[in-house]
Amino acid sequence: MGTAILAGAAAGFMLFLLQWALVTPLIRRAEAFQRLGPWSVVAAHHAAAAWEPADGAERVAYTAVGTVLTGIGFSAVLLGLASLLGLDLDARRGLRLGLCGFVCVALAPALGLPPKPPGVAVPDLEAAQLWWVLTVVLSSAGLWLLLAPRGSTLVRGAGALTMAIPHLLGAPAATASTLVPRDLTWRFAATAIGTQALFWLMLGTLGGWMQTRHGAEHPSRRRGGVDRAA
Repeated sequence: MGTAILAGAAAGFMLFLLQWALVTPLIRRAEAFQRLGPWSVVAAHHAAAAWEPADGAERVAYTAVGTVLTGIGFSAVLLGLASLLGLDLDARRGLRLGLCGFVCVALAPALGLPPKPPGVAVPDLEAAQLWWVLTVVLSSAGLWLLLAPRGSTLVRGAGALTMAIPHLLGAPAATASTLVPRDLTWRFAATAIGTQALFWLMLGTLGGWMQTRHGAEHPSRRRGGVDRAA
């Protein structure tokens, strides 16, 4: 558990720094367009009714804490799943595991629901959440079948089909219009996905390296480990 906390906190803090440097400026640009839209009055009403951290140090602090906690949560799931499957991790195998996490949790959902800045129309929240969960689950199961060490062609084909199911069904679409320029929207999406890629790769690599160090300090705990990630 200590490995998951340390790896998740480090990767989460790195993600916060990357997002603050690269994503936050794009959010502020989008917010300027958002204030020009006809929904700005409604947004201001909801903002007044709900608590938000003040701009400046308070907002930075809350964002940093939230991102670090999110990193710890993803780390616990990723490393816990690796332990459940009996994967014997090191930095190299952890990198591969992190890449799989990125594909399933970030890249696959983004193909249908790319990250969007403020002011861009979004689909129904409940429908989007349901599609996101379905995509993550089926992408994880499909990737496992696709990368099975002794999987047959039929098994690998089933894995590819499983990963494709959410995209064949189609993600929920937004119907409202937006004033945010398309180039800003796509730049935001690409930047957000890129920072997520670095987060997952660092999380997997660091988690695998820490597990190697932990195993070196307690060699008896590594006996009998099943190396399925090679």
